[in-house]
Amino acid sequence: MYLEIVSPEATLFSGEVTSVVVPGVNGDFEMLNNHAPVVSILKEGNVKITGNIELDEAVQNRFTKGDKNTTLLKINSGTIEMKDNKVIVLAD
Repeated sequence: MYLEIVSPEATLFSGEVTSVVVPGVNGDFEMLNNHAPVVSILKEGNVKITGNIELDEAVQNRFTKGDKNTTLLKINSGTIEMKDNKVIVLAD
């Protein structure tokens, strides 16, 4: 599936991923390929991306590497939309 993470300053990431876990207001939830459409508000926490991630040098300092091929992005809040195997995260 395709993931795009956008902040007020820049597009932080765009590319193919295996899964995305986000901090929803009612708890973390994961989206995989062919997930049902979702729109949700996000709270403070980590966006956990699984897949072969290549980050632009200008934004690498915003991300940390997790275990087992995962990458983490700390956010304060945001929104997420998943539709037709495309996930868009608007993050603060």
